[in-house]
Amino acid sequence: MKKVVPTCFIGLLTVFLFPVHNTQAQDLEPGKVANVQVQYTKEIDQLAKNKQIQKAFQFIVAQNKRNRDELIKLTEIPAPPFLEEKRGVEFAAMLKEAGADSVWTDKVGNVLALRKGKQSKRTVALDGHLDTVFPAETDVRVKAKGDTLFAPGIGDDTRGLVAVVAVLRALEDANIETQSDVLFIGSVGEEGLGDLRGVKHLFSNQSRRIDSWISIEAGAMGRASNMGLGSNRYRITFKGPGGHSWGAFGLANPQHALGSAIHYFSKAADKFTRTGARTSFNVGRIGGGTSVNSIPFSSWMEVDMRSEIPENLVLIDSLLKSSVQKALEEHNQMRRSGPALTVDFERIGERPSGELPETLPLVQRSMAAIAHFGESPKIGRGSTNGNIPISKGIPAVTIGQGGLTGGTLSMSGGLIRMLIRRFRPRC
Repeated sequence: MKKVVPTCFIGLLTVFLFPVHNTQAQDLEPGKVANVQVQYTKEIDQLAKNKQIQKAFQFIVAQNKRNRDELIKLTEIPAPPFLEEKRGVEFAAMLKEAGADSVWTDKVGNVLALRKGKQSKRTVALDGHLDTVFPAETDVRVKAKGDTLFAPGIGDDTRGLVAVVAVLRALEDANIETQSDVLFIGSVGEEGLGDLRGVKHLFSNQSRRIDSWISIEAGAMGRASNMGLGSNRYRITFKGPGGHSWGAFGLANPQHALGSAIHYFSKAADKFTRTGARTSFNVGRIGGGTSVNSIPFSSWMEVDMRSEIPENLVLIDSLLKSSVQKALEEHNQMRRSGPALTVDFERIGERPSGELPETLPLVQRSMAAIAHFGESPKIGRGSTNGNIPISKGIPAVTIGQGGLTGGTLSMSGGLIRMLIRRFRPRC
């Protein structure tokens, strides 16, 4: 007979999966020490004493080698944004084998597994994202040295996927029934130009209702992010007739205009971001031209802007557009012949911001689970799948997966590092 427990147990079991060694992911701020209310501490401590829950803990420890092997298997399937299908197929097979009531892939590529609860009036989601930041041609073979595994994307967020499956298996092995339905998810499009497309679909009117959300991400074990960091991203392209650098000299040059636009924007944005709510800007990629001795037909840049508050995002967005317009007009006035330059703005990313109160039960229970395993719980802001439910006022947290990781978005040496250790509970 299955033991019925509150669905907040999912958070306790998830935190248990993560070792005590901490790191900080680039998309998560350090956070502040949180105040855990006594009622939630008592609730989590009482849950942890339950014999079937302790059995689930023991099962996770016993599955350490299997989890490690599956981490390697998934890591070695390339999954850049928009190319997550092969990894999704393997992840779906793991969820089916783990005992989900049903497993399916939605029209944008999210892999979902439903485990029905006793009441089925509400749905709790546990998410890890399928995609990694690395391009398809990256060598993703895992190299092991002692208890350390090296590979691009192993921590962000392949380990999150393994945790999702491990929680499902532990529930099944311990014969635990939750009050609510639980969706175990491998989402697409979390990274870069994926623009959270997977989770945006999950919270649209085309998908099953989700009442609360837990994401697993690279980052410190002690984190429970209850705030979303908003961002706007653009690809801006200057276009002109192009020509030979000598024979067509005097034509307006898109590359020159692009350089001026970056200069004007950097100066204005630097001044703006020195005061007020924390706001950032970055020109991450530039390109254009065909040879050193030709005037380009087009030149482009990709820009990322982030802010804690929507108002600042609107203001820095306007600074970008006015800087580009200034550069366009200036270089059109400088031309000696030929047609004027034009410029195209393409929005390539939009992540909403938002905040949920520290006192929200889901946030409190997440922090109480973290504290139960000896960590100091911190809340903070991140740019993750959690942005979408948070912006809609739906209870959501992003939990850091812990471990020792490095170079999460770096190709230095073509590797990032992740330490896999056994972690035994104190309950």
